[in-house]
Amino acid sequence: MRLVTLVNDVSFRRLIPAELAKGFGFVNGKGANALAPVAVTPDELGEAWDGGKVHLRLVCHVNGLWFGNPNAGVDATFSLHDLIAHAARTRELRAGTLVGTGTISNHDPAAGYACIMEARLVEQVELGAAKRPFLAFGDTVRIEMFDRHGATIFGAIEQRVERYTR
Repeated sequence: MRLVTLVNDVSFRRLIPAELAKGFGFVNGKGANALAPVAVTPDELGEAWDGGKVHLRLVCHVNGLWFGNPNAGVDATFSLHDLIAHAARTRELRAGTLVGTGTISNHDPAAGYACIMEARLVEQVELGAAKRPFLAFGDTVRIEMFDRHGATIFGAIEQRVERYTR
């Protein structure tokens, strides 16, 4: 592993079932994903890098409102070392290969969320129906991670949902 950064992986949840049914996979079910403006080496994370995991909170806002701040190292099933080793079993990983951990999530509900679908699923279980809407045109998502001194590590990813026009 050479560098660590943040990725906001956007899924169009309402499009995915129809896309899968057509046999195209997730081609039109994924939006414009974004990388943070900065990537760092694991040693630059200091004590926060432990066991192949980043033990820091991912601060998430939707439309300027706090959405969650789950700790990326807590409750993570697999380390980045595990994920890379598993991916390398079936393909050659070359320079430029990105390996993502998936959604950051904690068992503690006080941590909030880093995924709208996860929040909706919890609402379905606890309330009988999802109350939180999916993102709509004009909505913004901002994610960022800070070191123990409060300084941004990777810079922020801020995305606005825009209507695609040709």
